[in-house]
Amino acid sequence: MEILFWLLPPVVVTLVAMVWVSWLGREGRGEVDRDVAVRRLAEAMQREPKRPTPYAARTPVRDRSTGIAVRPSRRRAS
Repeated sequence: MEILFWLLPPVVVTLVAMVWVSWLGREGRGEVDRDVAVRRLAEAMQREPKRPTPYAARTPVRDRSTGIAVRPSRRRAS
């Protein structure tokens, strides 16, 4: 029985974390009115982006995978 006491701290931490998350996620906390949320979304969608995203224009170049792992060749010391 004594050997199971090492489990006590993780169990306590887990229970405290569960209580904390359930308190943060309770209904009604930080809730925004639906009409206000729709208005904010419409305003955000009508705004022009501040700058274009640099990664959207480039297409990543990828090597074709053959499914076989190949190690780089090593030179032998002469």
